[in-house]
Amino acid sequence: MTGQRIPVPRLEGVTREQFMQHFYPQRKPLVLEGIDIGACTSKWTVDYLSQVGGTKEVKIHVATVEQMDFISKNFVYRTLPFDKLVQRAAEEKHKEFFISEDEKYYLRSLGEDPRKDVADIRKQFPLLEGDIKFPNFFKDEQFFSSVFRISSPGLQLWTHYDVMDNFLVQVTGKKRVTLFSPRDAQYLYLSGTKSEVLNIDNPDLVKYPLFSKARRYECTLEAGDILFIPALWFHNVISEEFGVGVNVFWKHLPSECYDKTDTYGNKDPKAASRAAQILDRALKTLAELPEEYRDFYARRMVLHIQDKAYSKNFE
Repeated sequence: MTGQRIPVPRLEGVTREQFMQHFYPQRKPLVLEGIDIGACTSKWTVDYLSQVGGTKEVKIHVATVEQMDFISKNFVYRTLPFDKLVQRAAEEKHKEFFISEDEKYYLRSLGEDPRKDVADIRKQFPLLEGDIKFPNFFKDEQFFSSVFRISSPGLQLWTHYDVMDNFLVQVTGKKRVTLFSPRDAQYLYLSGTKSEVLNIDNPDLVKYPLFSKARRYECTLEAGDILFIPALWFHNVISEEFGVGVNVFWKHLPSECYDKTDTYGNKDPKAASRAAQILDRALKTLAELPEEYRDFYARRMVLHIQDKAYSKNFE
């Protein structure tokens, strides 16, 4: 058995003022319905995307399994013309294969130079810009990136968190999204920003016994829905159908808090990275003590962190 299941609230016709005043401060996921995102929901068919995107080459993930794992890298990177990607991802069977007939395709668009440039659909795919409207629920100077995503049906993206706030705009197709609160991080068996638990619906509780304590926030996104994912909230996404979506990321903290070299929006804030480095040095110092003393002072350190840093406003 897994933990408590909580449906993500769905609201229709939320205005910018309502979102910013009432919902945004709560820092919880929310599905927004009835927001005008432009003509993309009807225009972005396989044929239209293939024609407009053309032969522009894109770097994609190709997997022969449904549950993608970024930790073990159970997929390969390939480069494919955009029109071929769309056509292959939309079909369950293909005449030409990279790996096998069971392959799945996943695009997470990148900047022109991923080491320097952030993804922005308006720059990488300018002919699509007029079709989509981003929700204007944040200030222009807060904008970080807009990531174009395309996924084969059945593909599941690993559980991870991002350090910026995010609107997942579902343009076509259907997705099932499961989220976990930052407060449940201790139950998710993290490796960096990602969870080691791939099969969240049937987890190995012998290997991951604490996962059963994690509360699941669940929703299904249809075409035109927008999911607000607050920074640090873990999310796991299953594409139940071939689908196209756009993630719009923006800065919740002041710009100087973020790593300037971060083009993906997944590097921890600079203060958090510095704190982690200090902790590593402290642990190396503790290692100079015998086990009994090391254990005792480590427990004191944990209690000190809980007392000084943990929020008292538990959910």
